[in-house]
Amino acid sequence: MNNIYVWQVAVWRMLTQSQAARGHALLLKGRKGVGKLVFARNLAKSLFCERPSADTEACGSCPSCGWFEQGGHPDFRLVEPEALAALADEATTEAGSNAEPEPVSAKGKKKPSKQIVVEQIRALSDLVHMSSHRNGYKIILIHPAEAMNLAAANALLKNLEEPPPQTLFILVTHRPQDLLPTIRSRCRQIAMPTPDLATAIAWLEQQGVKDPATSLAAAGYAPLAALEFDDADYLAQHAAFIRQIGTPGGFNPIVLAEEMQKSDLPTAVNWMQKWCYDLMSFRTTGKVRYHLPMLAAIKSLVSEIDPRALAAYSRSLVSTQRLARHPLNPRLFLEEMLLSYAMLIAPARSKRID
Repeated sequence: MNNIYVWQVAVWRMLTQSQAARGHALLLKGRKGVGKLVFARNLAKSLFCERPSADTEACGSCPSCGWFEQGGHPDFRLVEPEALAALADEATTEAGSNAEPEPVSAKGKKKPSKQIVVEQIRALSDLVHMSSHRNGYKIILIHPAEAMNLAAANALLKNLEEPPPQTLFILVTHRPQDLLPTIRSRCRQIAMPTPDLATAIAWLEQQGVKDPATSLAAAGYAPLAALEFDDADYLAQHAAFIRQIGTPGGFNPIVLAEEMQKSDLPTAVNWMQKWCYDLMSFRTTGKVRYHLPMLAAIKSLVSEIDPRALAAYSRSLVSTQRLARHPLNPRLFLEEMLLSYAMLIAPARSKRID
């Protein structure tokens, strides 16, 4: 198979056996970075394909495949937050042109929404209730499904309760627990696999990643996420963040918050969550999961931190992560998170400063 990740082959074969194997709605769930969205797009493309291979992969050359790749298949809709779509458009523009983008004033301009709103679900009505253009499937891909606000989720639920013929909903989610139970119950839930360590490292080596084991550990053993750690800018920002929070004597939460206020906040919180996980893991097991090169710094820090305070701070980061998607003030948001961490490691900071 050319387009299906090796760790997804068994799921692919199961879902492409027959229409009955898929039902009218699929919920592809799993950790971020294991290839759920790529899998969903390949599944949709294969179901539209007019000349699929023996392995049911899309041929890539028929009219339906061409329309799909160009984003113009009349029987397909991708529903995602405006902010995510804007990022994809920006990446496409940068990849296809060397021209400098024209400056746009942010004054009075509404920020793209990070939610999937009810208007986006209602806009699917024409596709859902009309016959398909190619006498086959109509497919709606929603990503990430947990980005739907309550009104959007309830609007979708009406379609899932009374599924139109030849219509397949594919929901991709990193956090299935955030979806309405009634939505989960009306979908066939598929746990998307994470590859074992040897498989993931071998795949990353094929992609040209120089240090796959370290990148994979930093990404929580999600191979597609590990590719980001092979990006120089991302690596530099991540390394600077970890270096500062891992060096108590040189850590200044106010300065770091100022430096990172324009960064992706959920990513920053995730970095802190992984760091705290390693602190707790080393405290209890003597091992780390994410920050293999920082073992000495972690060992030194852990000896100065109250384990109960560390556990409480780690739990608080779960709520912090939820707020990260809608902060009123990014700098103040980061300051609060980093000042709380500074209080946690205060004994280590004072020891080094003295």
